[in-house]
Amino acid sequence: MTDYTAAPDGHADAPRPGTQSINAERWQESWDRQQTAFMPDREQRFAAMLDAVAATTDGRPPRLLDLAGGTGTISLRALARFTGADVTVLDQDPVLLAIAGASLRDRGTVIDADLSDPGWRAKLPREGFDAVLTATALHWLPAERVAALYAEVREVLRPGGIFANADHMPEESLPTLSAKLRDHARGVRENRYATGAATSWPDWWKLAAADEVLAPKAIERERIYPSARHHHEWTPPATWHVEALRAAGYTEAGILWRGGTDAAVVGVR
Repeated sequence: MTDYTAAPDGHADAPRPGTQSINAERWQESWDRQQTAFMPDREQRFAAMLDAVAATTDGRPPRLLDLAGGTGTISLRALARFTGADVTVLDQDPVLLAIAGASLRDRGTVIDADLSDPGWRAKLPREGFDAVLTATALHWLPAERVAALYAEVREVLRPGGIFANADHMPEESLPTLSAKLRDHARGVRENRYATGAATSWPDWWKLAAADEVLAPKAIERERIYPSARHHHEWTPPATWHVEALRAAGYTEAGILWRGGTDAAVVGVR
């Protein structure tokens, strides 16, 4: 690894020449601010998913798979909440994996795997997870792949284990209000960008690409995610996800949390 002492967004010291490690704390802080500009209730969805983990592990330290986990956001919150938690972050993004690895160090496992490939499970260190959690990630996959992935995730859970997916899932019975909520959120977000309170998604990635540590990872990322591919988003209503979970064999499936046009669905093996 390289050594990064300057934080992104101009909120840190200057980089020290010739050093070779990532300042994970500052990159995490920058990532959190950038993501919170998109989702002001981001922490609420994490809390709801971790509440479900707590309710289904009877006080045991959970074995948790942070699926498409990026910088390890969910894992870091699980470690803070559950003493002795066993966390695994799985993602394919080289930039985010580098930050996750620097953040977790010896407190968790970081795995590079492509969820569009059904063979992703072969890279896991174990199965029998208490929970598989993912947030704002699976909308990059097409419908048929998401449906198949739900069944694959079920196979890595212990009996009674849970899978929760929080993402953009509009309420189909409120189309007019949902459109107004999206427009309102966009206006608030754009104001935050204009005042410098948050960095936009494209600007955050420009900062990463300009950093001496993460620049090689950013080049690798562009090869993995060509711009045309990464602009695709597929965001069906929560009811689609609930039905897909039931079709995948979960004994229970439903909506765990909702905030505006986002929701978290959960399935119980």
